[in-house]
Amino acid sequence: MLRDGQRHLTTTGALAGLRVVDLTQMLAGPFCTQMLADHGADVIKVEALSGDGTRVTGPFCADDALRDFGGYFQSVNRNKRSIAVDLKTEAGREILRRLIDEADVVVENFRAGVMERLGLSYEVLRETNPRLVYGAVRGFGDPRSGASPYVQWPAYDVVSQAMGGMMGITGPDRHTPTKIGPGVGDTIPALMLCIGILAAAHRARDTGKGQFVDVAMTDAVLAMCERIVYQVSYTGTAPAPEGNRHPLLCPFGLFRARDGHVSIACATDAFWVKLACAIGREDLAHDRAFATNAARVAHQDQVIDAIEAFTIVRSKKEIGLVLGGKVPFGPVYTAAEIFADEHYAVREMLVEVEQPGSATPVKIAGVPIKLSESPGAVRRRAPMLGEHTEEILTAAGYLPHQIAKLRDDRTIL
Repeated sequence: MLRDGQRHLTTTGALAGLRVVDLTQMLAGPFCTQMLADHGADVIKVEALSGDGTRVTGPFCADDALRDFGGYFQSVNRNKRSIAVDLKTEAGREILRRLIDEADVVVENFRAGVMERLGLSYEVLRETNPRLVYGAVRGFGDPRSGASPYVQWPAYDVVSQAMGGMMGITGPDRHTPTKIGPGVGDTIPALMLCIGILAAAHRARDTGKGQFVDVAMTDAVLAMCERIVYQVSYTGTAPAPEGNRHPLLCPFGLFRARDGHVSIACATDAFWVKLACAIGREDLAHDRAFATNAARVAHQDQVIDAIEAFTIVRSKKEIGLVLGGKVPFGPVYTAAEIFADEHYAVREMLVEVEQPGSATPVKIAGVPIKLSESPGAVRRRAPMLGEHTEEILTAAGYLPHQIAKLRDDRTIL
């Protein structure tokens, strides 16, 4: 897997030397490959001549006259190199084959059958690269792992959130299923695909044999909603949206403040005692009717009313001065409050990068996985379309006149 001869000179991190051919677009696939790139993998993003569709999705900086890409693309494609290739041509497919033959991993999120129609199925690719790890993320998975009746259905975040069970337990009441704000129907599958790829790459390093890694977006969301499975199995009752409460724990959820909301989560009886005393309700702290979690769930309206009597007349900051560090507590932040909080600055979670076409740098979310000896990093901005085409083809053995002809033929940009 990690071969010194293929190390990219500008790459550092725990995955330095791992070469990834990235055929993904939109969110789930690019989020996965970006995590690999953050930790040192050399990720070659192979795009159509028109580019990843999210390049035209904003927001854009006001002074950006270039508009090669906006915030969406910048946020999930950093640390990658871009090559633009027309895979509808035989020459384009030959370029891709050569890149994959020298790669450790290929990742795609096309609908099932697309790579087969291009003559680039996993079974074909592994003939010349037996150690290849082939990762795929699709709405309903790949038939190799189990042929879903929905295998040809296209899917986005809202589809996997809906069918994976997440929306069905989210919302203000049992009659109002609600979409989760961020695209977790994409990013959760991306995380699981990343884990699968690393597991398979680890095995390939020892055995020389790759494998197919298949993640269905709906499966990944269901796995993250694990509670709904055992609740039905154990009780025979399907859970429904519970608003900002928890069906099994109390107090555990959101509470109104004078200027918004705060979260308080007392999953143990010891935390409950500390909370009750902190809000001036020592009577509840020592009342046997509230001594256990089961008792508090049974009397949750009284518990919530007691806590909100304290929180609703105070600001989030004032509540934090009382509860912070004593019980699990956090204010519900707006994005502006996240930008102002020192935590995210010292943790390097708001990272400034160049935005081509704009005189002003922009900020994107940083690397959340912190390694002490080989830390990941945001080393460079997202690539412009085809920015590294010549560099990549030269490294793959193409001569200058061959590259020029491919460009003249509109096989590459």
